[in-house]
Amino acid sequence: MLNDIKKDAQTRMAKSVDALRHDLVKIRTGRASTALVDTIKVNYYGSDMPLSQVASVAIADARTLTITPWEKQMVAAVEKAILASDLGLTPNTAGTVIRLNLPALTEERRKELTKVVHGEGEDAKVAIRNIRRDANSQVKELLKEKKITEDDVSRAETEIQKITDGAIKDVDDVVKAKEQELMAV
Repeated sequence: MLNDIKKDAQTRMAKSVDALRHDLVKIRTGRASTALVDTIKVNYYGSDMPLSQVASVAIADARTLTITPWEKQMVAAVEKAILASDLGLTPNTAGTVIRLNLPALTEERRKELTKVVHGEGEDAKVAIRNIRRDANSQVKELLKEKKITEDDVSRAETEIQKITDGAIKDVDDVVKAKEQELMAV
């Protein structure tokens, strides 16, 4: 029973760290990344489709993304979707190829994005602490039902805290790596 609670907590904490990594990919650094356009939806014959399903997205160089729609008539719809997104980028079209040039980030913008990264990291830590609280309450519930002893509760809470500390360290590492990526010129 206790092992199941600990494994569940560890799995959920790992998912929180993975979710943080996934969220941080969307934050634009100075380098081009295809993940920047993953969230863009394009109107494709009346239904909204992810950009990756109507066009190929590639990295041309460190600061340029190229988007090539599979159908020529989709170029305008893809441009419209990019302009409507919150990326703040203007597409340059040459025939059927759309280029997105990523301007260099200013020092001020880098600091703003660092604050956003820290905020995302804090949210992940809060989620991890909530998972710890849930696991500890499950352990205490077992004590109330007299299925485990006080010593078992103490040991389980110590082990859950170790798991929590490891997950929070992972979050700190992910945030620090993203911060270094942002501040690199």
